[in-house]
Amino acid sequence: MTVIRGHRITVEPGTEHVRVVRDGLLLAESRRPLVLRETGCPVRYYLPPEDVRTELLTPSETRTHCPFKGDASYWSLPGAADLVWAYEEPRAEVAAIKDYFCFYDTELIAR
Repeated sequence: MTVIRGHRITVEPGTEHVRVVRDGLLLAESRRPLVLRETGCPVRYYLPPEDVRTELLTPSETRTHCPFKGDASYWSLPGAADLVWAYEEPRAEVAAIKDYFCFYDTELIAR
């Protein structure tokens, strides 16, 4: 667990089977997500790039900054702007999520 100014973040290997489907199109499927738990936020599943169909995604110009994780870059689908993000240079405390993709909507298949 990392605590930064009272804010807690944990990143752990998960055993969940995570799928991301949008409009019937499978965008990602992984049985080896990283599970990120953060104060005040929903649990997020960060998926290895090889488990994401990156050829379907278009880089976005959107960038955001999180004081606890770093600077995020975003990708979109037609009709779904900024659907997924990744930290290319995360803070050292959450270095495990480097280049892993996180989607707003994920589906847990099994644990």
